Amino acid sequence: MVRVLVKATRAVSVVFILCGLGIASLLSRIPQFRDELDLSPGPLGRLLLMIAIGSLISLPLSGTVVHRFGVTRTIVVTAIICQIGVAVAAIGVLVNVYVVGAGFLLLGFGNGFWDVAQNVEAAAVEQQLGRSIMSRFHAGFSVGTVVGALVGAAMNALDVPITPHLLVMAVIVGVGVPWATRDFLPTDATAHHDPNADPNAAPRHPLAAWKEKRTLLIGLFVLTMAFTEGTGNDWLGVATIDGYGASDFLGSMAYVLFVVAMTAGRWFGPQALDRFGRVRTLRAGAAMSLVGVLVVIFGPSLGTAMAGTVLWGLGCALGFPTGMSAAADDPKFAAGRVSAVATIGYMAFLAGPALVGLLGDHVGVLRALTLTAALLAVGLVVAGATAPLEVETDSLEPSPGPSSAH
Repeated sequence: MVRVLVKATRAVSVVFILCGLGIASLLSRIPQFRDELDLSPGPLGRLLLMIAIGSLISLPLSGTVVHRFGVTRTIVVTAIICQIGVAVAAIGVLVNVYVVGAGFLLLGFGNGFWDVAQNVEAAAVEQQLGRSIMSRFHAGFSVGTVVGALVGAAMNALDVPITPHLLVMAVIVGVGVPWATRDFLPTDATAHHDPNADPNAAPRHPLAAWKEKRTLLIGLFVLTMAFTEGTGNDWLGVATIDGYGASDFLGSMAYVLFVVAMTAGRWFGPQALDRFGRVRTLRAGAAMSLVGVLVVIFGPSLGTAMAGTVLWGLGCALGFPTGMSAAADDPKFAAGRVSAVATIGYMAFLAGPALVGLLGDHVGVLRALTLTAALLAVGLVVAGATAPLEVETDSLEPSPGPSSAH
């Protein structure tokens, strides 16, 4: 059965990479969408909001969909919906902004389901392996975004129009995902039945997760980490340029350092999780990130701010993926709980940039990042909610399960 787990691990990694590749391919061409449609910043912002709206519609429903139709079918269908959205946007640029908006909405709608489903499958693989690897799947997503961004940059340099570029990428992702899911865990390996359950009792609805204190606290923790990650992605470059007088190049390098540090943290972090346990590792990460943010804000020089950027990225790297693992501790209820936690967390990605921008209008972007520090303090407090649940699972191979030390 070891071969089955190896193939499933590889398959989930490919699905995460393709998810990042598809999204980044489209986002890398946003400046060209703006130029082709002749949009000012306001209308462009509203156009991009369609992606977030689509995700916020689907995320609360995703637990029910995954529970009813299964992980594999959900990922295949919604990945195709995403790529239809990309194709509609690619063709829509030749028509008008409303068609592009419809494509963006479809992309976000499909991605919400896809994201929850792939995290549920990743958690199942992690549980069967008996060691913490969730963050490496998320590192794969980051690799996909880097590749997508680089390909987009190359298309821009070669003056390749948006339409053929995105249509080709949509086909690659749309074909690649169904191919990869063939090696997912067999259905009977992830099906969990309680022998003591009343056969006449109504099945537990996935939306019941929204009434669970632990799930909501994990969601709050993930929100603080998502906010930390999102503000780093969106505002670090601007903060170093405005706050320290950095050049545009050095401002870009601050963002690059952050992304590299976060990707490295996700790749090597599982060793810390398995050795020290979730809660201690996540609290140490939140504390590291908090120190990094404070150094960026109050450091005496651009050099110290760059060092703080590395701490910021390393510290928040494990927060979001490990929160998904915690939500999925009990496989019977994983779909509903992952859906709830993801929905709460993604609200930070939606609200974070706007809140920092609003505060930045009054105190400057650099000082506005104190909001990130405040949320990290909250994350330190509620990280205890991620402590592993003691649940019985039927493994493909006997294994001790992810470390529960905390």
